[in-house]
Amino acid sequence: MPEARLRADGVRPAIVELTLVRLREFVREPEAMFWVFGFPLLLALGLGIAFRNRAPESIRIGVLRSAPPALAASLDSAAGLAVERLTDDSAGARALRNADVALVVAGAPNGEVEYRFDPSRPDARAARQLADDAVQRGAGRRDPLAIRETTISERGSRYIDFFIPGLLGLNLMGSGIWSIGFAVVTARKQKLLKRLVATPMSRTQYLMSFLLSRLFFLVLEVGALLGFGVLVFDVPLRGSLGALAAVCLVAALTFSALGLLVSSRARTVEAVSGLANLVMLPMWIFSGVFFSSANFPQAVQPFVQALPLTATVDALRDVMLRGVPLASVAGELLLLLAWLVVPFVVALRVFRWR
Repeated sequence: MPEARLRADGVRPAIVELTLVRLREFVREPEAMFWVFGFPLLLALGLGIAFRNRAPESIRIGVLRSAPPALAASLDSAAGLAVERLTDDSAGARALRNADVALVVAGAPNGEVEYRFDPSRPDARAARQLADDAVQRGAGRRDPLAIRETTISERGSRYIDFFIPGLLGLNLMGSGIWSIGFAVVTARKQKLLKRLVATPMSRTQYLMSFLLSRLFFLVLEVGALLGFGVLVFDVPLRGSLGALAAVCLVAALTFSALGLLVSSRARTVEAVSGLANLVMLPMWIFSGVFFSSANFPQAVQPFVQALPLTATVDALRDVMLRGVPLASVAGELLLLLAWLVVPFVVALRVFRWR
């Protein structure tokens, strides 16, 4: 009845006022605006340029001057290799140690060819194969089968196509946890929360206002990054916008709930910063933002797949790159909903005004 009377008197409900306060706080912080909107676009631009489609670069190898001239000539004519002459064995060892070359080729006294390289380096293994192929062909080898190559370059298979959904998930996590965590702790440190206790506002309304304010910026945040990727790098969007919006909505609320839990008792900026890093660092490493999470050993895959950022990134890539319907990412959405409900309920119980 009191709330209904306030609305009849022209005063907006507490949840509306609180949400508007959250929006004004965010807009008035230029640093927050940069990290939410500017930084992801700059990161996407930099990595998109670095990993753009281009001709493969030649691998640098070294050939000792003592090697037979015919051997050096075969390597000079090989495609994909940039050959550097090295004076002696010590120069070759130094070039390998400093990673100036991936492979050193030397001629043995008995006519054999010696390859010196570090097998743990992928470029060294590739250089060894290219060099040996050139050497064997120069010595008269003939392949028994004719081959034909067909090169393809398809949207969705590039690194930037893989990276944009990961960056979008990373941005949803960062803006949800950091912006909410710092806002709550700053208000607590400035004794603002202590004053709000005396108002008719409830704890649920206060925490819900953070979730609602995230929805307002969600459209701008996702639209800016997604539009940038589509317009600048022609990143495909094969799934429906509705499915993409649903994944982003659930993910944004999930990470906002984690932000509320992180800040529910922290009293200083340093404390909430440490807690936020503790929560986000495993997801930065394991959730497959910059490379596939399948690269990690099978023993840690249950932990990797249980992370909310992993579910977010996998669902975004499925919708954007593979065009799957929303029902196909139901497992990821259920995991995100669990991460939304449990932290929010715990935050309600442990939240402190002072």
